[in-house]
Amino acid sequence: MSRQVEEDLEDSETDEQPEAHGVRAWALPLVLIALTFGTTLWAGAGMHGVDVGSATDLWRGWDFAVPLMGILLAHEMGHYVMGRIHGVDISPPFFIPMPFALLGTMGAVIRLRGAIRSRDALLDVGAAGPIAGMVVALPVLVYGILTSPIEALPAAGGNYILEGHSMLYAGLLYALKGPIPEGMDIMLSPTALAGWAGLLVTMMNLLPVGQLDGGHVAYALFGPRQNVFARRVLMALPLVSVLTGAYYAGVAALAGVRGWALVWELGAGVHWLVWFGVLQVMVRLSGLDHPEAGTAPLSSRRRVVAIGTLVLFVLLFMPSWVRNG
Repeated sequence: MSRQVEEDLEDSETDEQPEAHGVRAWALPLVLIALTFGTTLWAGAGMHGVDVGSATDLWRGWDFAVPLMGILLAHEMGHYVMGRIHGVDISPPFFIPMPFALLGTMGAVIRLRGAIRSRDALLDVGAAGPIAGMVVALPVLVYGILTSPIEALPAAGGNYILEGHSMLYAGLLYALKGPIPEGMDIMLSPTALAGWAGLLVTMMNLLPVGQLDGGHVAYALFGPRQNVFARRVLMALPLVSVLTGAYYAGVAALAGVRGWALVWELGAGVHWLVWFGVLQVMVRLSGLDHPEAGTAPLSSRRRVVAIGTLVLFVLLFMPSWVRNG
């Protein structure tokens, strides 16, 4: 999952910044990108039921790994390129390979190693990642949905996973597949899953808290008032988790679901609780209050971009990320 962690540098260190963007600075990031491509290939091969034993077997996962890495690289390079344009001391992206995770990766981390001096620059750097990622994710998802079949759900007691639905995802699904009959659902291809994951990662990063992309965008728009709002958003996440679980459990109970199946429904919002824990660690490391970024308000054009980016978060919001069917 992408995030920016502020690290203030002393003035005496500024003469080292050119080295931060040289060949040495990219050595580890490029190794991590290669490793993450390998772990996403592994995850994609597993989606085809392939027991990887050779490079040929591993390449079976290309239809998941290539689009997912394309989305993540576009997101991270959006931040990096815009940061360089504004003269910000920004690191290359550090990808996190996770061979046994569902997606094969936990996203990437970019470090901002100095303050951003204007709200216009902060908005550009913060919004560039989500916008660039969505430019790739949307056509990937559209193609994936069009090539994914609508099939009957497994019989009661079957073990399957239901992906979360946001307003944007639900709208695309309806526009491309029409109304889905009761007892049936779309069976996402690996490519469709990669596109859906792009929406999820973008949503997670657009949460208007701390050093997340959404925190940068909201601070650029609202200034120091964002610090109060960020605290309220962060403390609301456990409540979102509880309410999501209660909703899905209530719907299931009314449908006659009982026993462990009902208990599983109560956990439909547990991902928000996990994300709350991750953000608590981030806050302890970098602080919840956003560093100052100048006093001049956003230009009118960038204000439109900022509002549009926050609206995108609403369109991407998934009460439940994934749950057992």
